Amino acid sequence: MGQNEAPRSFPGVTGQPLRFGDDPLLWAAWLYYQDGLTQAEIAALMGVSRPSVNSYLADARTRGIVSIEIDPDRFRALSLAQAMRDHFGLADCLVIPSSGSDAPLLDRLGAAGAQVLSRLARSGDTIAVTWGRTVLSMAHRIDRGALQDLRVVQATGGTTAKIPWTPEACATRLAEALGARSIPISAPAIVSSTEMRALLVQEPVVAEQMEILAQANRIVLGISSLRPESTIHTSGFFDGVSMSAHYHAAVGSIAGRLISAGGAPVDGPLEGRTIGIDLSALKTIPCRLGVAGGMDKVPAILAALRGGYVSVMVTDADTARAILTSEGHEDLPVRTGQVAPEALPERLRIKKFLNRPQDAVKETIEGALFAHQDLLVPIKGAPRALRAADGPRPGKVGLVIGGGSGHEPGFFGYVGRGLADAVAIGNVFAAPPPDPILAATLAADGGTGVLHIFGNFSGDVMNFEMAAEMAVARGVPVRTVVTTDDIASAPIDTPTARRGVAGNVFVFKIAGAACDRMLPLETCAALAMRANQRCYTMGIALEPGASLESRKPSFRLGPDDMEIGVGVHGERGIARSQLATADEAADLIADRILQEMRPMNGDRVALLVNSLGATPQMELYILNRRLRQRLKARGVEVHRTLIGHYYTSLDMAGVSISVLHLDDELALLLDHPCRSPAWVQI
Repeated sequence: MGQNEAPRSFPGVTGQPLRFGDDPLLWAAWLYYQDGLTQAEIAALMGVSRPSVNSYLADARTRGIVSIEIDPDRFRALSLAQAMRDHFGLADCLVIPSSGSDAPLLDRLGAAGAQVLSRLARSGDTIAVTWGRTVLSMAHRIDRGALQDLRVVQATGGTTAKIPWTPEACATRLAEALGARSIPISAPAIVSSTEMRALLVQEPVVAEQMEILAQANRIVLGISSLRPESTIHTSGFFDGVSMSAHYHAAVGSIAGRLISAGGAPVDGPLEGRTIGIDLSALKTIPCRLGVAGGMDKVPAILAALRGGYVSVMVTDADTARAILTSEGHEDLPVRTGQVAPEALPERLRIKKFLNRPQDAVKETIEGALFAHQDLLVPIKGAPRALRAADGPRPGKVGLVIGGGSGHEPGFFGYVGRGLADAVAIGNVFAAPPPDPILAATLAADGGTGVLHIFGNFSGDVMNFEMAAEMAVARGVPVRTVVTTDDIASAPIDTPTARRGVAGNVFVFKIAGAACDRMLPLETCAALAMRANQRCYTMGIALEPGASLESRKPSFRLGPDDMEIGVGVHGERGIARSQLATADEAADLIADRILQEMRPMNGDRVALLVNSLGATPQMELYILNRRLRQRLKARGVEVHRTLIGHYYTSLDMAGVSISVLHLDDELALLLDHPCRSPAWVQI
């Protein structure tokens, strides 16, 4: 808390703030060195004597927690937790490291949530529980302690038993761990009709259970994204319900209730069929503990925080930073006691060769068509859809790719013989609408079906899915591969939550070659999926890209900083560090990729050293030199190297490294001839 900030009181939250754990030395050091409180003020706040505070500060210096400054890693974790608490008006917040442990993030979040609930719970509590992987992990890690007379009640009815993290399992396991009485909801979470729901909640047993749920004074909340592998999907909530038709505004869910980006409830056909706590009742519970993390959940967690559904939050550092960045928060500087270097003049407006920003995409496509008349032709009636000049070929599986503009030469640069047959193009960093995707699909159809490949972004997933449904209705079989090569965007234990970035280029090439060899649709899809699963990408930025509209940088980066794990839509990364040499930057990426890929001596890879827009060839070759040294030392052969502008992020100064772990079949397809605006191979 700041020097002029009065202590706040929240129901069920007392004592030392969560972010300091059980370490009073760290708490005292923060209040003294960061917040500037006097020892007398710290003593009053902590409830100890002034000599105790003096002893804490001396011990903190002895232990190396502070030496004029707080240790930078601890400082960042504490500052993120405080910023989350202050920005969203939370009672408290605990932020754990995103990496540095072999344990999956889900398990570490569960352990942290268990510690927090142990501190918050009191004898006589009624604790409502939602469900999901993280909630079940938390239930497995909590200690009983000395609490008595507890009740644990399901926050919703039951779900499909195909998953182990059902509402019943989460509530039962938590009740067992706490020595509490377990109260189920003896009805499904989703029933067939509103009339059926009305009948069930009037049944005496269910009515009694719902009444106990209404008495909950604490609730443990999992927060679900809406990705296909998310808790809400695997629980069977959307079976038979079209997400795109009814819930296009939703970004996440809590207790089976859908919420928008702003945190508002999203109404739809499931609302009147759901048995469990509703969002308005949830917000009246005094203590609402949210436990969730991972970059794939950032939109959902942010929506839950904006909606006020969480009062105590447990998350990880990368997620907290991404959430705060979305809200315009800037990182607090680490106090080092050293004079900060003089800042370079900040670029407030970037020069660009544009006419009107709103015409940039249209004029880009027109210019590309003039430049590549022998390769690309427009699809009639679809201004944002192009096809290969020599397609479609009868009996050949069609390949359709697509995504937002701003990645040039992606995506139209990979349309041509041996690559894609057609492409749909969206606005800058925005998914193409379903109509041009459908037009591209029909134009690419040679009578044996069409393969869709695109990056793992919610808009692309939704719009390609809608277009596929429309194509199938017209008799065109469609298979889909969603690329997920960005290893920085989600933990290793949730690979399907990762973004699709420059590794797209390799997946397009493998799929295009398979289609060009006249392989059947299922085989082409399987080979593209294998390439995606064996592709690893990570990026670093030295300067952000700038918006076409405002011509301002998408985020701020200090003169001696670099951003690690950046996205290709101008997103900030997962971490920020001091500017490194080319070899150090290459090592940072190589370490992460090799740790995941785990190649054996003699394995082969394809390597893409990709400029994110403003990085010149000279620097890419310097980075490539170090990458080749690292791969040679590991006994890995580089079968093919691509260096240059292959998949950019407007004018971002930075690099992304993609490594495709080859097998014999993938190597054969990679070597297959192709000819497109961005890749010619004889």
